[in-house]
Amino acid sequence: MSEKLTTASVLAFERKLDPSDAVFYAGCWDDHANASLWTPIKIREKSVRGTISNRLKTKDQDPAKLDAAIENPNLQTVDFTTLPTDADTLKIQFTLRVLAGTGIPSACNSAAYRTRLQSVVNDYVTQQGFTELANRYAANLANGRFLWRNRIGAESVQVEVARLQNGEPTQPFTFDALSLNLRILDKPDPQVKALGGLIADGLAGNAHVLLQVTAYVRLGHGQEVFPSQELILNKGKDGKSRTLYDVQDVAAIHSQKIGNAVRTIDTWYEEAQELGPIAVEPYGSVTTQGKAYRQPKQKQDFYTLLDDWLLRDKTPPVDQQHFVMAVLIRGGVFGDAS
Repeated sequence: MSEKLTTASVLAFERKLDPSDAVFYAGCWDDHANASLWTPIKIREKSVRGTISNRLKTKDQDPAKLDAAIENPNLQTVDFTTLPTDADTLKIQFTLRVLAGTGIPSACNSAAYRTRLQSVVNDYVTQQGFTELANRYAANLANGRFLWRNRIGAESVQVEVARLQNGEPTQPFTFDALSLNLRILDKPDPQVKALGGLIADGLAGNAHVLLQVTAYVRLGHGQEVFPSQELILNKGKDGKSRTLYDVQDVAAIHSQKIGNAVRTIDTWYEEAQELGPIAVEPYGSVTTQGKAYRQPKQKQDFYTLLDDWLLRDKTPPVDQQHFVMAVLIRGGVFGDAS
């Protein structure tokens, strides 16, 4: 009699979409083709004198106490970064490596579980392929979602994606990012489909795929731009109120934040029609909203769907299969807690 299959206690997957940090350059909109005219953007410091503006506790709402607090200035030192006064365009550039081997764990201490997992993944690839997921990843490159706050209020945004072969960009794609809807990912235009086909080839292992992504964002001369903000756990008394991220003294966005934007493809949860796509996470967690949209009690979380599929022979609907595979592409540690 065969032993009942259980989840491996050690189970981990490496991410299959591997972005670099995205670095910032400044220049003019008409100088796209001349790389020598784009200069790295540096992070600067400034000290500001703020006022008391936080919500007060009841005991501090006495007028005399408030007046006394306002007399003490709220002094802060912060990082900030802007375009130079003679530049109107932000250039952001990063690379994205697409890896094969989705569903093959980097660590798994159960041979039977590994075999069952590989069988399920192979069936998915045979029946569905990576086209749906790859088109959605391509859409998030084309629409400039990875720009985050830098996309808001821009006059124009042009995204260029090229495949790097022997260090040289080939197969270029050019997109007008502002013409693409951030909420609609399942109706790609022919250009997005073509880029999606390239990403799908990389996920399937049919080709080596390394993409160079360059975005040009026309914001206006001297306008502020927004790299990633560092989380400083022990800043001390003299620490800055805001510390921005840099790569070799050049302002940049974290690779984790780029990856989060690229995998913002989950429109298969219950409230998607109202809220739009969210990043692929096992519980549908959106930290900025303080909510998880895939609760275990709804049986829509990654672990319930994966266990149904592998251990209980309950094949999820196709859209939830896409979600499970997207989490495997995301990577992570998913072993049994016991």
